[in-house]
Amino acid sequence: MADRWALAPAEDGGVQLAPLGPDGLPAGPVRWEDDLARAVRDRPRVARWVWRSTSEVYPRLLATGVRVERCYDIEDAETLLLGHEGRYGEPRSAAAALARLRGGPVPPDPPLRSAAPAAQSPLFEPAQGDPVPLTDLLDVYADQQRRHDRAEHPDRMRLLTAAESAGMLVAAEMNTAGLPWRADVHREVLHDLLGERYAGGGEPRRLAELADEVSAAFGRRVRPDLPADVVKAFAQAGIKISSTRRWEIESLDHPAVKPLIEYKKLYRIWVAHGWTWLQDWVRDGRFRPEFLAGGTVTGRWVTNGGGGLQIPKVIRRAVVADPGWRLVVADADQMEPRVLAAISRDPGLMEVAGRESDLYQSVSERAFSGDRAQAKLAVLGAVYGQTSGDGLKNLAALRRRFPRAVAYVDDAARAGEEGRLVRTWLGRTCPPAVVTGDDTSEEAGIPQDASATEDWTPGYASTNSRARGRFARNFVVQGSAADWTLLLLAALRQTLAPMAAELVFFQHDEVIVHCPAEEADTVAAAIRDAAALAAHLTFGDTPVRFPFTTAVVECYADAK
Repeated sequence: MADRWALAPAEDGGVQLAPLGPDGLPAGPVRWEDDLARAVRDRPRVARWVWRSTSEVYPRLLATGVRVERCYDIEDAETLLLGHEGRYGEPRSAAAALARLRGGPVPPDPPLRSAAPAAQSPLFEPAQGDPVPLTDLLDVYADQQRRHDRAEHPDRMRLLTAAESAGMLVAAEMNTAGLPWRADVHREVLHDLLGERYAGGGEPRRLAELADEVSAAFGRRVRPDLPADVVKAFAQAGIKISSTRRWEIESLDHPAVKPLIEYKKLYRIWVAHGWTWLQDWVRDGRFRPEFLAGGTVTGRWVTNGGGGLQIPKVIRRAVVADPGWRLVVADADQMEPRVLAAISRDPGLMEVAGRESDLYQSVSERAFSGDRAQAKLAVLGAVYGQTSGDGLKNLAALRRRFPRAVAYVDDAARAGEEGRLVRTWLGRTCPPAVVTGDDTSEEAGIPQDASATEDWTPGYASTNSRARGRFARNFVVQGSAADWTLLLLAALRQTLAPMAAELVFFQHDEVIVHCPAEEADTVAAAIRDAAALAAHLTFGDTPVRFPFTTAVVECYADAK
């Protein structure tokens, strides 16, 4: 039996299938079967499924209890290949790839489907876009294999594509599992913080009280939820501010400051994770945002709805394991400098990143006379582009001790400023230019809670060359970290497969596994092993360690 099969769901609920040979070409005729789940279940020895989109196929399989080991996601691969070719932003659907291949008019991608709250719609919906016949899909797949061969580092690019496809499987499984969530605990937290709810949907008691305190301090009615009103009130009090951001107002000498800061903090919780959010996004004891693997240019994940990657610590008290189960919460330690050591091959930084001791403390002993805080600022400044003032002095000290590491990000920044392509270690590519205008992230097809401060995305970033240079400096580190975490998730997923444990959460450098209490130690060890394997697969033979701080808890809030 062929170890690789391609499939394409049909409009009538059936599926087209074909075995593939080692060269990726059909090794037999296209077949038709009337049930997708049965077609996959009847072929348990298939090592990899090739399909148009994981989001189109895999949720339907999971709903019937069918799990697959590996896949190749054609549309995700198209995104990576277009980026590698300097064509980021071009339509990436299978239909668009087929049109480019055959020289026809390229259709635009369908708009991103907005995630609907769990209380209003089914969890999974079919992927948008017209079906592509299997024979056409195989032509696109064969062309993608040739394009991988033409990549700057073909083997790395193939590994990246495989890792991204594995990430798509993980995301679908996490969407199905959901994050354990105690609605009763969440309500208790909201009551403790916000007080009683008033009829008619108005602000809860504590917010109303704080609003009254703010108004009393100004001597007139002020809406603390309206920044323009607050700025005007301060101006009338003889204090000029440009915004109501905390860093700008917390040092002001005015009686309105304290209640205003408290109001803003509680208002964010009420709006982002209040009673309406709880009703919309928690169902059957699980919070189910829609995780999107590789949702940003750097490869970092996002959620489409629900704000899944911005859960305040106080709300994490509602994330509670099932009875007899535990949450294994693992945070990667000092990931950015370790990735920089691995990709730059700086001997000194690799040696430091290979020690058992704290990395920033080791850097401080090398270059900053034991001042750990200064060392951390210097390393993160090199990654994030803080190269003025004290940042410039710190960077100079870092450059003397770790010249190859600093040169690596300097070169990336220079390439970014000059409009050249900048790549992660495996080949994920930063776009060469940006088109700006009045586009918002929503209009550019980006989920509203997708953008992170360090992620640059066409449509709302600056065209300033220095700004792009700063992003490129960060991109080679953050993007390579995203590549590594994909392989970590893939390895961990395989280890957990025969266990009851389930991956339920992932963001950038944090993984949460929900498991029976007796499996917790095994899961913690599996995370450590997966990190080491991912480091070897991603970066090759280096002394750099990627340790995790791991906590086994019943409640997420207790992990930190």
